[in-house]
Amino acid sequence: MIAAFATLAFLVAGWAALNAVAITSDDGGAKIIAALKGQSFASQSILLRPATVLFSPRYPVPRSQPVRATAEWRAAA
Repeated sequence: MIAAFATLAFLVAGWAALNAVAITSDDGGAKIIAALKGQSFASQSILLRPATVLFSPRYPVPRSQPVRATAEWRAAA
């Protein structure tokens, strides 16, 4: 009798887990299917232009000078 209840509890837990995954992957389901087919989901949806981001540091940053590698550095690598 305990085995029957344990099996029933396992099946109910599995059903709840599958429902939770199905609810959380409303739009993700199409993405998963496209990925399994080896296609890009982005190519199927509306293409948006990339966002432009302007960046200016608050303080001037000195440009770093290239450093020549020495034999010791090559040996350490």
